[in-house]
Amino acid sequence: MAVIVSLLATAIAVLSLLFATPANAQTTPAPTPATSAGTGDVSTQYSIGGIIRAGDEPVEGVQISVEGSGFSEVGTTGADGRWAVAVPGPGAYTATLQVDTLPDGVAPRDPDNVTRDVTIGTTNTVNVLFPTGEGTAASGSIWDTLFSRFFYGLNFGLLLALAAIGISLIFGTTGVNNFAHGEMLTFGAIIFYVFTAMGWNILLAILLTVALSAALGWTQDAVLFKPLRKRGVGLVQVLIVTIGLSIVLRYLYLYFFDGGTRNIDTGITDNVTIGPVTVTLTSIISMGVSIVMLAFVAYFLTRTRIGKATRAVSDNASLAAASGINVDRVIRIVWVLAGALTGLSGVLYGLYRGVTWDMGFAILLLLFAAVTLGGLGSAFGALVGSLIIGIITELSTIVIPPDLRYAVALIVLIGVLLFRPQGVLGRKERIG
Repeated sequence: MAVIVSLLATAIAVLSLLFATPANAQTTPAPTPATSAGTGDVSTQYSIGGIIRAGDEPVEGVQISVEGSGFSEVGTTGADGRWAVAVPGPGAYTATLQVDTLPDGVAPRDPDNVTRDVTIGTTNTVNVLFPTGEGTAASGSIWDTLFSRFFYGLNFGLLLALAAIGISLIFGTTGVNNFAHGEMLTFGAIIFYVFTAMGWNILLAILLTVALSAALGWTQDAVLFKPLRKRGVGLVQVLIVTIGLSIVLRYLYLYFFDGGTRNIDTGITDNVTIGPVTVTLTSIISMGVSIVMLAFVAYFLTRTRIGKATRAVSDNASLAAASGINVDRVIRIVWVLAGALTGLSGVLYGLYRGVTWDMGFAILLLLFAAVTLGGLGSAFGALVGSLIIGIITELSTIVIPPDLRYAVALIVLIGVLLFRPQGVLGRKERIG
């Protein structure tokens, strides 16, 4: 337990240093953003943008209107051809190129198709394409689009991985598929939002959120799942218990938190441009924190005594007990670690897409898909599966409507399991 506390403390310290970067810190400046003319004070956490070029030259002064959900604003390209419109939050929007603002000699490649339907959901920044001119692309080539989607998918996959590893560790040591795991993610996001809304220091809010999430994991095992193990309750019955717990927690969140979407204000509003991708500094920090935490989990499982004991229990609990390992203690530590990781995942996911009462349940199927794809009970498999799911879902939006992205991930899961039933990093099980 001391090792876990030490690892979590170190990770939180790293997180503190990252988030301690002031809003006006020197970072790689994004190209001059487009000017926005509109009404209302909207959050800069979500935005729609792109770049307009005529050949290889950026075009300045082109206007693009963005509307949706009662929101309306106009973005204008700057000297570098870039434009961006900050939108209030997740939802469906329509971006329209104002053709009459294009300079002489520049025209849309397809004059009858100058609108784009944009959905802000799991991605907080969306770039849209408006091809102009003969044989030129306005907002980048297909390679720019592929890179953008890949980057967003990598970001999403890293966020999934923190929560998916928790599912994998619990399943590996207990055999339980915890359908209330999504609510552990939601718990972390809601608690963090409440602390920041009360004006608490963001670093203290993160520390307490992770601690309370770890306590939630401890409580679930101590109050519910350990007594069920002691009584020899079957895994099917325990599965039904987790489903019931999920429903109870979810509607408690709805009762106390209501059904709206809340954005977390960290005070960090800078954007960072990486090639054709423009993302918030918060997203970059979140990716860094995810990578650091995943590295710590790898170290814990491979280099510490408790981590090796965890792997031994996952391989064969009876043999581990016969070897002198306290299986119940290992399981309790796994629940604490899973709660802390999933709570932190909720914090980062809440920063990524906003906080809702059912946010964990909405991606629960993706979490299980990632764990199954990587290999049941394998923490490293959960990481690989999460990255595959995250990248595939984002890349698929190039050719299909964004609402169908999760279906593509499940199709990929089915395809992989048909040829490799144990998953990417899973072990073949001997039957009979």
